[in-house]
Parts: sequence; structure tokens; C-alpha cells
Amino acid sequence: MNLNFEPIGLNKQKQYLKRLSECSQNASDYSFTNLWGWAEEYGLQWAWQDDLVWIKQTQPANLYWAPVGPWTTADWNLHFENIRQQTVFTRVPEELTNIWRSHLGDRVSLEKERHNWDYLYSAGDLIELKGNRFHKKRNLLNQFTRKHNYTYVHFGPELIEPAMAMQADWCDWRDCESSEILAAENRAVLKVFMNWDKLVGLTGGAILVDDMIVAYTVAEKLNSDTILIHYEKGCPDYRGVYQAINQMFLANLTQDFQWVNREQDLGEEGLRKAKLSYNPVEFLRKYRVILK
Repeated sequence: MNLNFEPIGLNKQKQYLKRLSECSQNASDYSFTNLWGWAEEYGLQWAWQDDLVWIKQTQPANLYWAPVGPWTTADWNLHFENIRQQTVFTRVPEELTNIWRSHLGDRVSLEKERHNWDYLYSAGDLIELKGNRFHKKRNLLNQFTRKHNYTYVHFGPELIEPAMAMQADWCDWRDCESSEILAAENRAVLKVFMNWDKLVGLTGGAILVDDMIVAYTVAEKLNSDTILIHYEKGCPDYRGVYQAINQMFLANLTQDFQWVNREQDLGEEGLRKAKLSYNPVEFLRKYRVILK
């Protein structure tokens, strides 16, 4: 593929979002905030060709991600006709793998990437927390609300500075520098905070106790029926604070969403356990694709 890759920049954000809206399945990896926020960590670049945006990862290895644009009308045989060796794609949403297999047949080889699957939840479930499945979550939420004189607020530019201070404290609590994943996430969080007003569609919420942020969440509308949670942090001194910010943010959204996408677990055992504990109703499956 003869593509001219360049750094992912804010200057093409709106054009990219249009291409993303034309995909028939939206995975969390491909939101502009994720793509741009993590670009330096993965060495991400993009190339614009006709109606598609091609994405390449250069760290820690050279891989392609799924192209973004109108998958169902693209001429995939034409796009891939000049491949002279095996080309590897990662984080390819299931719907695109089905399209590729229908067009390219046995040229496509698939491997599951369970650690990259998005967790999908019913928004109603996470707001109402009904039934035995959510008994522990409901109890922890109630413990927090009974014990603390709290205020829930919509996240806006005025909260950036105190949220960054809480993020620094959170990284001290979790010893971010000893974990490559947490250190990289911290850099991505700070990058997003410092460019909050430049990023389209970001929203969030925070919980204050004694005028101090004890939890925050950052999210964005992924499509008409799905809200995507990017970051969710809470102070460990406040039991139930994670259950509180999770429930309160969704309950206070001005738009009704059917689904909540809480991204992937990256193969981290603790993170997988935590995400499963909220009873996902589905996964958005992604694959490693070898194209011959």
C-alpha cells in the first residue's frame, strides 16, 4: 500500500470524526480522543486516501490498525491488490473482519485479541443497579452517599486544575511510575486535560467532598446510542466512590444512551475482574488480522 503517513493532529479532527461516523461499528480505540491522546505512546500516524483514514502503529512494533471510513462501500480488492507480503492489522472490529472475509476470502487470517475487546453495558443497568447482580455495587454506592456530604458536578474547564491535582495524587497512590501502562495512561490523561477545549464532544462529571474532587470521569459520545468512558478515577480514602461516580455520571447525562462502552482490559487481571463485576451485556470483539 502506497500511503503517506503523518502525525495525528488536531487540525483534522472534524474530518476524522466524519470518517468515523461512516464506520458501521465504532470501537473505543478509534475515537479521536483515544487516537490523538495515545498517539505518542504507540507512535500512531495516519494517512488519508480517498474516503479512508489509514492508521499505523510504530511502537513497540510496526502494525496497522483498522482503516476508518465507509467500510461497506470501499473497494477492498483494489486497496489490497499491491500487497506483496503479509500485512498485519491489530484491533480490527469484528464487523470489518466479516467484510474483509467476504471480499478477500482465504487471504484473511484471524486471531482473537481478547485483551482488546470492548466491554459493553446497558446504561439502564448501571444507573438503576437493580437485582442481585448489582447487590454489592448498590451497597457500596449507598455507603458512600450516607457517609459523605457530597456534591456531584458536571465536568468543565474550571475543574481541569483540581482534577489534574487529584490525578497526580492518584498516581502517587497507585505508584504509576512502576507500571508502564499506568504511566502511559497518566500522560494521555494530562494531554487530554491540557487540551480540553480543543477536543470535540468531551464530557464528564466529578464528585466533590468539602470542595475537593474525590472522583472524576471523562467520557464522550461515541455514536447516537453509546457513551464511551475514557477515564474514571477515585480517591481510595472514600469507600464506594467508584460506584458513586459511575452511577451518578450516567444518571446525570442530558442525553439518553442505550449502551456504555468502558473500553478494554488490556489483559490486566485486576482490570478484567473489575470490568466483569459490572455485568457486561456484550463485547465488541476485535481481532489481529494477517492479510496475505
